[in-house]
Amino acid sequence: MWSIGIYVMGLVIIGMIHWTRKWSNPTCTAGRLPPGSMGLLLLGETIPFFFPSKSIDIHPSLKTRIQKYGPLFKTNLVGRPVVVSSDPDFSHLILQQEGKLVELWYMDSFVKLVGLSGSVKDGSCIIAGKIHKHLKKLIFEQLGPQNLKEKLLSGLEETVNQALSNWTTVPFVEVKHACTVMIINFTLRELFSYDPEKHREIMEEEFTDFFEGLMSLPLNISGNTYHRCLQKQKSTFMILRKMIEERQESTGEIRRSSGDLLDDIVEEMKNNSLFTKDVMSYIMFGILIATFETISTTLTLTMILLTQHPLVVQHLEKENEEILGNREDTKTRMKWKELKSMTFTMQVINESLRMGNFVPGYLRRAIKDIHVNGYTIPEGWTIMVVPSAIHFNPETYKDPLTFNPWRWKDLAGNVAAKNFIPFGGGVRSCPGVDFSKVLMSVFLHVLVTKYRWSEIKQGEIVRAPIMGFGRGYCIKVSEKLK
Repeated sequence: MWSIGIYVMGLVIIGMIHWTRKWSNPTCTAGRLPPGSMGLLLLGETIPFFFPSKSIDIHPSLKTRIQKYGPLFKTNLVGRPVVVSSDPDFSHLILQQEGKLVELWYMDSFVKLVGLSGSVKDGSCIIAGKIHKHLKKLIFEQLGPQNLKEKLLSGLEETVNQALSNWTTVPFVEVKHACTVMIINFTLRELFSYDPEKHREIMEEEFTDFFEGLMSLPLNISGNTYHRCLQKQKSTFMILRKMIEERQESTGEIRRSSGDLLDDIVEEMKNNSLFTKDVMSYIMFGILIATFETISTTLTLTMILLTQHPLVVQHLEKENEEILGNREDTKTRMKWKELKSMTFTMQVINESLRMGNFVPGYLRRAIKDIHVNGYTIPEGWTIMVVPSAIHFNPETYKDPLTFNPWRWKDLAGNVAAKNFIPFGGGVRSCPGVDFSKVLMSVFLHVLVTKYRWSEIKQGEIVRAPIMGFGRGYCIKVSEKLK
């Protein structure tokens, strides 16, 4: 009996050693894998990737490996083999090759939290091709330059004016939270004709917590972020489904008078059976997340950077005061041509987007073997394009950790095309790019021409891996003396 037990134990140990070696040294029959480490058994290198970093720089877990292995390396995150790219040319290629070399891929936490079992299988999204192109067109029609110019610009300015006026009535504001409220209220009202002040069903805290869960470890443990998000999932999507159902039941006259994105969504559901209530609720949720989370985080970082760089504030004031000075009536609303003339303001926004790197990585999955620089990325492996590594590349951006809006004056367009990707690239590039930049431009215009601010509490920048502000960044806002 002892000999049999020892024999069985020996087989188990041999099997574990074999499995561990296979995990640590994956093979590729079609070529040579990029250098790198697969980390611990089952966990891979997930823990270092999610470990908080209090720096605006590239996350240490990625920076260390880039320095060790180069711009292309293999690793394992959340139990999946991943090739990480900080190479601008290869990253640009991957973002342009959806449907040819790669497909969109989501983390398991995202798939489970949005609950799209019918539209997401094994992390890859089937909302692609003509369907994705059509949805993107719908969103672009609402958030693109034409509708911004004709409809949304005046509403944005009114919203920003009201928000900043409200900020002056309280001892201080936590900037991230206050920006979130401002943007969510505007988006719900303009895109879905939903009055958050009247209904108060959709709360900004729910969306913020939800986004943190999308990028967290998918461990359903009581009390952690992922668990809290799963609990909120049902109520959040019930509200969005209810909005769709109410619009479906409304009369044609009411729908025509709305003319918003929700109208377009309801119409598309009539013509395409793939556009179910669940799928369209996910689309609505994604739009809300995309509009408020990225912009509110970028605005908060911008406020921190402006406070640290008064010379930049002076140049912002000069440019925007000149716009007011050229008006016959300073009380008139902002015009589109004025917005497009705000050159330095846009340089400030681009520099904040470059340094913010809100998205830790763009994920794609290889649908065929990909050969690059003597290496092979096997079919089925995930590819993560890392914006921060591209945006902080000293070969492209001199002193990359320095906030320097003036650098954008000399950067050639072809350089920025591959080396500036805050909104992704290719067919999956964000259709709300213009909306985001216009909103930030209007916010900065109103802020520097009408108000002053002082720092009450410093915000501790934390990447885990999404950028946050730790204890919160708080300011006191007051009106400029006339």
